Amino acid sequence: MAGAETSMGDIQRGNTLPNGDVYVGNFAGLVPHGFGKYMWTDGTLYFGEWDTSKMTGKGVIQWPSGASYDGDLSGGFIDGTGTFKGVDGSVYKGSWRMNKKHGRGTMVYANSDTYEGLWNEGLPDGFGKYTWNGGNIYIGSWKSGKMNGRGVMRWTNGDTLDCNWLNGLAHGKGFCKYASGACYVGTWDRGLKDGQGLFYQPGSKLPYNLEVSESVTDQDVASASGSSNENINNDLSFLLQRLCNMWRIRSLFHRPRRISNGTTPVLDDNSGNLLSQDSSTEPVSTDESLQDNGGDKVLVYEREYVQGVLISEKPKDHDSGMLHSSKTQENIWQKQAGGPMETIFKGHRSYYLMLNLQLGIRYTVGKITPVPLREVRSNDFGPRARIRMYFPCEGSQYTPPHCSVNFFWKDYCPMVFRNLREMFHIDAADYMMSICGDDSLKELSSPGKSGSIFYLSQDERFVIKTLRKSELKILLKMLPKYYNHVRAYDNTLITKFFGVHRITLKAGRKVRFVVMGNMFCTELRIHRKYDLKGSTQGRSTKKENINENTTLKDLDLSYVFHVDKPWREALFRQISLDCMFLESQSIIDYSMLLGIHFRAPYHLKTASSEQGSLERCGIPDDDLLDYEDKNSWKGFLLVAHEPGTTVGGSHIRGSMVRASEAGYEEVDLVLPGNGRYRVQLGVNMPARAQKVREDMNTELENPGTIEEYDVVLYLGIIDILQEYNVSKRVEHAVKSLKFDPFSISAVDPSTYSKRFINFLEKVFPEQG
Repeated sequence: MAGAETSMGDIQRGNTLPNGDVYVGNFAGLVPHGFGKYMWTDGTLYFGEWDTSKMTGKGVIQWPSGASYDGDLSGGFIDGTGTFKGVDGSVYKGSWRMNKKHGRGTMVYANSDTYEGLWNEGLPDGFGKYTWNGGNIYIGSWKSGKMNGRGVMRWTNGDTLDCNWLNGLAHGKGFCKYASGACYVGTWDRGLKDGQGLFYQPGSKLPYNLEVSESVTDQDVASASGSSNENINNDLSFLLQRLCNMWRIRSLFHRPRRISNGTTPVLDDNSGNLLSQDSSTEPVSTDESLQDNGGDKVLVYEREYVQGVLISEKPKDHDSGMLHSSKTQENIWQKQAGGPMETIFKGHRSYYLMLNLQLGIRYTVGKITPVPLREVRSNDFGPRARIRMYFPCEGSQYTPPHCSVNFFWKDYCPMVFRNLREMFHIDAADYMMSICGDDSLKELSSPGKSGSIFYLSQDERFVIKTLRKSELKILLKMLPKYYNHVRAYDNTLITKFFGVHRITLKAGRKVRFVVMGNMFCTELRIHRKYDLKGSTQGRSTKKENINENTTLKDLDLSYVFHVDKPWREALFRQISLDCMFLESQSIIDYSMLLGIHFRAPYHLKTASSEQGSLERCGIPDDDLLDYEDKNSWKGFLLVAHEPGTTVGGSHIRGSMVRASEAGYEEVDLVLPGNGRYRVQLGVNMPARAQKVREDMNTELENPGTIEEYDVVLYLGIIDILQEYNVSKRVEHAVKSLKFDPFSISAVDPSTYSKRFINFLEKVFPEQG
C-alpha cells in the first residue's frame, strides 16, 4: 500500500488524542474521516481509509508482534478481502467477516500445509482442498475445521480413498483404490475398517458402477480455485462430483452426524498419514491362496473387519454372477451397499409430509412448554385431550406461513407426552431442534411387514413411525397404564413414546405418527441387529436378502451371551415386569430388539496398541495395571462410575447396574480407542458372545479360529401395539392346522409372554 513506508516520526508529529493514541490525517469535525494514520498506545499501527471514526475501506494494520493485514475493512472490523501474515510465517489470503476468515480463501500454514476453499467463522467449513507438506491431498467437505462429509483423500504412495468423513476420520461407506491396483469397498468407523466389504485383487473385473470413468487433474483443482468468489461453492461442488465420479458409488453415501467444533483442520498426526498407514498395509493374498478348488484364480474376496482387524475372509462365490455379468454386478452391488436410510430432499415423496410434521411438532411443543409442569390427571388421557389446528400455506392468526401444502394437525394427549419427555430429561428446545431443525429427516427402510414408514431425526435420537388407525387406538387405550408403568420402573425396556400426532391433508388422507426414542443412538457401530420373538415359524432370513443393514431373526442367531450375574438377574427381573404389563393389556407380537457391537478379538491385538488406546482414553496408570491383570473382560475395562464423565444411553434414566467384578459398584465401561460409557440396563452392557452353532446365513469368521467375542449390547422391547384380537385368534387357528401351534407367533398373551422369556433365558444363559 502507498503509505506503508511512513516513518514513525511522521506519526509522532501528529495530534495526540486524550487517551494517548496518535492520529495524523483528515477529520470530519472532531473524528477521523478520509485517509489517515493511527497508532495505539500498545504500538499497533493502522494507515488507510476512515469513515466517521471507523476504519472503513482499504487499509494496512501492523501489530507489535510482527503480524500484519492488508485489505478491506468495514465499521472498524477486518471485513472484505485481504491478506493476513502471522507471526509464525503463516499467510491467509481471502475473504473476511468481522475479523474472522469467512468465505473463500487460501491459507498457507507455518508448516507449509495449504488449505484452499471455504471458511466459516475462522475455520474451514464447506468444500475445500487441503495439501499436507508431505504431498498428501484431501478434496471434499469440511465442518468446523475438520474433514466432515463426502471427500476424497489421495496419498503420495498412490492410494486413494473416496469416503464419508467425520471429525477428521473416515467414517461410513467408502471405496479405497490402492496403488497396486487392488480395491476395497466397505465401511470405515473412525478411521478403521469395520464391518463387511469386498476386496478386489489387482487385475480383477470391477462391477460396472465401480469402474474408473475419469480422473481429476491438478489443472481441474487450479481452475476451481481460480474461480470468482461468488461461484466458489458451485465450482468446488462440481470438482468434488468429478472426483466422486471416478467410482460411481453415489448410493453408498449418507449425511453424517453433526460434530463438535475443532480447531485444527488436519488429521491426528498432522500429516494426513493416519489412514494411509492402514491402507498401505492392506493384506494381499498370496498366489497360493488365489486358487479355488477348481484351480481358477480367485480375485474377489468377502471380508469382515472389527475395529481394523480382519477376522474373516472367503472367496466370493462365482455363482453369484458378480464376476461375469455387468448388469448383475450393478444390481448386486447396489443391493448390498445401499444404506438403510436416505435423507428426505425436495422432490422426495415424503418431503411435504416431513414439513407438515415438523411444523406441527414445533407448534405443539411451543404451545405446551410455557404451561407450568404438573402431575398428569385423568382428563389428560381422554378424548378431549387433543390440540387441533389448521395450517394454511398463507398462514393464519395462530400459524406461520409455510412452503408446504395445507393440512390439519392433531396432537394427542400433549400433557402426558410432555411429562414423559421430562421423565427422560429431554429438553423441549433440544427436542424441537432434533426433529424440526434446519436439517431434514431421514427415511428408513421398514424392518417389518407392517408397511409402516420409519423416519430418523438427523441427530439420530428419535425414530418417527407411521401408525395404522388400529395401532393408534391401542396406544391411546393403553396409555394410562403405560404411563404408570414407565413412571414406576425407571429401567423399563419397553419402547419410549414421546408424542403421537395426526396429519390430515386437504384430500382427506390421514397419516398418524408416533415419536419414539432410538435405542441404537450410540457412538458405537452396531454390527448386528436381531428381532427376537421366541417363535420359530418364519423366523429366519434368506441368505440372498442379507446385508450389513439387515435385521435378523430368531433362527439366524448363532450366539449366546454371557453377562455379569447381577446384570442378568436385573435384566430378567425387568423383562418379567414388562411382559406382565404387556400381558395385562392383551398385547402379543412384541419382540426384543438386540443390537450388538463387536470388539476386535483380543488375541489379534498387540499389548502395546491396547495400552496406547487406554492411555488416550485418559485412564490412570493404576487402572491400567488393574486392566492388565483382569483377564475376564479382556478387551474391556470396568471402572467405578464417575458422574459427568461418561456417555449415557439415549433417553435412559434410573439406576445403573452394578458389577460383581467391581465389588458390586456402579461402573463405567472403558472401550480402548472409543471412550468411557455409562453402563445401564440394556444400554452399553458388556458381554461375552459365544458361538454355539454355525450361523445359517452368514459366516462371521474362519471356522475353528475364533469362538468368543467381546461385545457391547443394546436391548429394548418393541412393537407393542398388537392386541390378541379376533383376527389373531383366527390366524392362530388356521396356522395351527399346518404348523406346531407353539411355533407360530400368534398365540394368547400368557403363552406368548412365557415363550418369550424362556427363549431369552437361552440367549442369556446362566454362567456355571
